Amino acid sequence: MPIDLEHLARYTGGEKTLNAEILKLFDSQVTDMVGQLNALLEIRDAKRWREITHTIKGAARGVGAFGMGEAAAAAEPVDPANTEKARTAIDNLQAEADTVRGFIQNYLAAA
Repeated sequence: MPIDLEHLARYTGGEKTLNAEILKLFDSQVTDMVGQLNALLEIRDAKRWREITHTIKGAARGVGAFGMGEAAAAAEPVDPANTEKARTAIDNLQAEADTVRGFIQNYLAAA
């Protein structure tokens, strides 16, 4: 499962409305942050790359999106100057983001 709802419930008490709000916010932020990583490939800002991937890692683990958290952890030490490795890291993060987004959309539709 892309998001461990039991993990999320530790913070929300399982309240569906609160879960929905947190998941919507997470989805929006992650979409923006993955976009920022793409921009960093051109300017090769390794410090900003680490900050963004670290933020994604923490946010993903916080909501229970552990696969995405692992993809972010793997991306964190990558130097964006190494375009091939950085592109692979972004692709992996994007694939996880797409999976999580699909799960969130289904969750919201069922709520």
